[in-house]
Amino acid sequence: MPNIKIFSGSSHPDLSQKIADRLGLELGKVVTKKFSNQETCVEIGESVRGEDVYIVQSGCGEINDNLMELLIMINACKIASASRVTAVIPCFPYARQDKKDKVGVRDICLLTSVMPFAIQHQDKKPAAISISSHSSRAPISAKLVANMLSVSGADHIITMDLHASQIQGFFDIPVDNLYAEPAVLKWIKENIPEWKNCTIVSPDAGGAKRVTSIADRLNVDFALIHKERKKANEVDRMVLVGDVTDRVAILVDDMADTCGTICHAADKLISAGATKVYAILTHGIFSGPAISRINNACFEAVVVTNTIPQEEKMKHCPKIQVIDISMILAEAIRRTHNGESVSYLFSHVPL
Repeated sequence: MPNIKIFSGSSHPDLSQKIADRLGLELGKVVTKKFSNQETCVEIGESVRGEDVYIVQSGCGEINDNLMELLIMINACKIASASRVTAVIPCFPYARQDKKDKVGVRDICLLTSVMPFAIQHQDKKPAAISISSHSSRAPISAKLVANMLSVSGADHIITMDLHASQIQGFFDIPVDNLYAEPAVLKWIKENIPEWKNCTIVSPDAGGAKRVTSIADRLNVDFALIHKERKKANEVDRMVLVGDVTDRVAILVDDMADTCGTICHAADKLISAGATKVYAILTHGIFSGPAISRINNACFEAVVVTNTIPQEEKMKHCPKIQVIDISMILAEAIRRTHNGESVSYLFSHVPL
């Protein structure tokens, strides 16, 4: 393909190489290093003038360093007269910080102390209820990352399974949010013999749309688990809505971080009568105690895509299996470069 260059950031060189191999291209020359004061330094080692440039960098590992490296690479290509710069970000960083949903402790105290007084004295003190709890001081970091990518010079974003698809609206540039769903369906049909007698389960209400889509395409039932959290990354209790008795349960989610939720969910499903439990996740972050939790849990397999490198995790956890999605990203790049539609990839895996 003429007038196209693919560069790899340092977060996931293996995925970048697979994408380049799939397209029959060499990865562009780039040197990334750090000065002694930990500033990131990037040198693009070849001409990009008039080229269609794709920079592959996933939001994993040292997330802040990798994000900064991506921004600098985009800017370096842009000011070197690249005709278009596309950031290929398989796992979008800060995607979970996409709304202001926290309430300040002081605001709650203020509210609880003012409410009864205001209700008793409505005629005297109508202005007593200052409901400042709705304007908490939580940031919307995903929007900040979107602004940074735009300002650095990105013309287009390609990502996969955004935590909230509304994040696409944070950008004023085109965003192609690809889905791992076709690859997940293919894996289920090829690797779970009893897939026709399975139930697709969402570990939380937010993933209901995702599991209903997969269940419809497999023509099987779905269930969901309602979880109540006391605080972030800590689940209080779970309620199963749906039937998994004498069936294979397949937990499907977009990401797993500390794995507390999916391990709790697996125990819940086994106690509800499921014969086997699989977990299929797009982004396997696996931080903190995640690996030991998976090893101790009752999963047949925990299946993740390679949007995040998993080689080290697989050495410590034999239950982890990986679906390669490099061909989906490569085909998205090829279609974008040639001005073709990418909607075919929403329902098919490229051959």
